[in-house]
Amino acid sequence: MLATLDAGDEVIIPSPCWVSYPDIVALAEGKPVLVSCSQNNGFKLRAEDLEAAITPRTKWFILNSPCNPTGAAYSAEELRPIADVLLRHPHVWVFTDDIYEKLVYGGFRPATLAQVEPRLKARTVTMNGVSKAYAMTGWRIGYAGAPRELIKAMDTLQSQSTSNPSSVSQAAALAALQGPEDSIAEMVCVYEQRRDMVVAMLNEAPGIRCHKPEGAFYVFPSIEGCLGKTSPGGRKLLTDEDFVTALLEEEGVAAVHGAAFMAPGYMRISYATSTEALREACLRIQRFCRGLS
Repeated sequence: MLATLDAGDEVIIPSPCWVSYPDIVALAEGKPVLVSCSQNNGFKLRAEDLEAAITPRTKWFILNSPCNPTGAAYSAEELRPIADVLLRHPHVWVFTDDIYEKLVYGGFRPATLAQVEPRLKARTVTMNGVSKAYAMTGWRIGYAGAPRELIKAMDTLQSQSTSNPSSVSQAAALAALQGPEDSIAEMVCVYEQRRDMVVAMLNEAPGIRCHKPEGAFYVFPSIEGCLGKTSPGGRKLLTDEDFVTALLEEEGVAAVHGAAFMAPGYMRISYATSTEALREACLRIQRFCRGLS
């Protein structure tokens, strides 16, 4: 049976999550079911929490690994119990967003559910693209592997909405996928150095607690220790949005508040910029936090 959504069908989304996922589900008249993933557990979904969230109305499960905004990534060993849960619930389809899969650090080996459990392939959509690993964001090329009938339905829908990706973008994506990948290894090395620096410097800022992620190019620190205080410029910091607004206005540092990713009390910082800019930004964050009262 084709995995279409009927009104009220549930889609399980581990949270924090990319901002579009709940809205995409709502647009299809489904019901997003957010399952909280604690920083103490590396922002990763526990199999027992997935089990508890599944109901007869559950139609899809979405997993983004490495994750935007947290950078959390799952190994094959970590995906095994999640796959076992999904095997027990054959009415649940799976969507895996693997677009950051090549951006992992410290020898970490990412995995995807269809690889870990081939019996799930018949109800799994595996999505990827060239935007992240190949730094081709503006080319707007993504691709997916899924059962033939579902791919046909996706093609029909896309042909009536965006028509098609341009031929130039398709040729560029093919060249990236088939060409040498030396630049990716070099990029990953630099990203890893930036990640380590940003995590260390943020953890020196009073009130901030930053987990070291396995992949992507984001950190997602807790700023709970800063809330309820007053900024050096006199703004009361009641929410994470108050914090990032004051940080931007008073120190010129841009971050995204955690509530945008369904996780109040956090903020997202991208380290896909120069090392010098990141170091200066972290110094300003430290100064800002030290000035809270």
